[in-house]
Amino acid sequence: MIYPIVTLLQAYRTGQCTITDVVDQLLERAERTLHHNVWITRLSRRQILAYADSLHESRGKDLPLYGVPFVIKDNIDLAGVPTSAGCAAYAYTPTRSAFVVRRLLDAGAIPLGKVNLDQFATGLAGTRSAHGVCTNSVNGDYIAGGSSSGSAVAVALGLASFALGTDTAGSGRVPAAFNNIVGLKPSNGRISLRGIVPANRSLDCVAIFARSAGDAALVLDTAEAFDPDDAYSRALDHVPINALRYGVPRREQLEFYGDSDYESLFAQALQRLDAAGGTRVEIDFAPFAAAAKLLYGGAYMAERYAALGEFVETHPQHIHPITRQVILQGKLPTAADAFRAQHELMALRRRSAAAWQAVDLIVTPTAGTIYPVDKVMADPIHLPATLGYYTVFINFFQLAGVAIPAGFRADGLPFGITLVGRDCSERALLRIAGRL
Repeated sequence: MIYPIVTLLQAYRTGQCTITDVVDQLLERAERTLHHNVWITRLSRRQILAYADSLHESRGKDLPLYGVPFVIKDNIDLAGVPTSAGCAAYAYTPTRSAFVVRRLLDAGAIPLGKVNLDQFATGLAGTRSAHGVCTNSVNGDYIAGGSSSGSAVAVALGLASFALGTDTAGSGRVPAAFNNIVGLKPSNGRISLRGIVPANRSLDCVAIFARSAGDAALVLDTAEAFDPDDAYSRALDHVPINALRYGVPRREQLEFYGDSDYESLFAQALQRLDAAGGTRVEIDFAPFAAAAKLLYGGAYMAERYAALGEFVETHPQHIHPITRQVILQGKLPTAADAFRAQHELMALRRRSAAAWQAVDLIVTPTAGTIYPVDKVMADPIHLPATLGYYTVFINFFQLAGVAIPAGFRADGLPFGITLVGRDCSERALLRIAGRL
């Protein structure tokens, strides 16, 4: 069993278990769950315990993440292990871990391996992978969400205490919702992106997946730091949320795509917020929703083409067909289109500011529905795009978001909501999430 991080640390300190005990348990569990297609590169027992041995030799059990096992999305570097971004032809073996990974290792965390993703972090369903579809932890006939599918499923199945993913348009929140765990999208620039394969560099964030808001907060404490060698890194304070006036989209602006269970579960979640002392305020969600159109099929795909287009064009046979189609769309917009999109984004941000005059946070479904794998395979462009309706704006508007579990459909599939706060409010959001 994977305990909450604080409980696991206490168990180590009191001798109830050792890192070796935990590693052996997790290796056995990994063998039993291979059908979920979580892994791209699994570290051997010897490799994992080498990290533990270095802790015993040098620093002891006072490290904040001593012996806490975690997994890494395979677009984030771990020294000596290939980074493929889900494409074997792209793979390279870094000599140095990503900045955020080094911080976690220095804090005592133990890496178990690299996990599956939508190729080049392009997708919200988790179905665009040469390593097989990473299936939902509750029902394998359904999608796990993407692009950080392996990160979320690993935590949900108890294969690790936490996971690192990335989030450009919802990839750290949609998989969390679909697998009944917590997904943190921090403020843009709070966690360094150095050593991470870019998707949309101006929107990319490192995401944290955990079993609870408290665990996510503990990992954030270590992961965050200003990195002078990352041009997008920012030295940020944490701002409070002093009241619980929460905004929700107007009824006619809510999208559930015919999923009456998700609609009912969202209404119940709002009732719990009200009972916890929240004050509900309807807001105009139109400027928030409009941001998604700037990414999917819009000029901002040019940024993804700038990062990956040359490789995709010279290695077409190695690229997932849908990933190739999506990335190469980014070659079409002109420079003028890119500036028009930038101007539209600024106008949408200004329009959205009116909502923040009336509320302290915003609450939405994390996704409007969940799809079976076969339906996404039959409609691989449109259906994944719908999953970004409630998520894309958070990256575009430089906001913080915490996806948390909020119940189950009649068929047992999870539902989740997202708490959205202003820039630098993630720690306050996590405290509210913990109460809920």
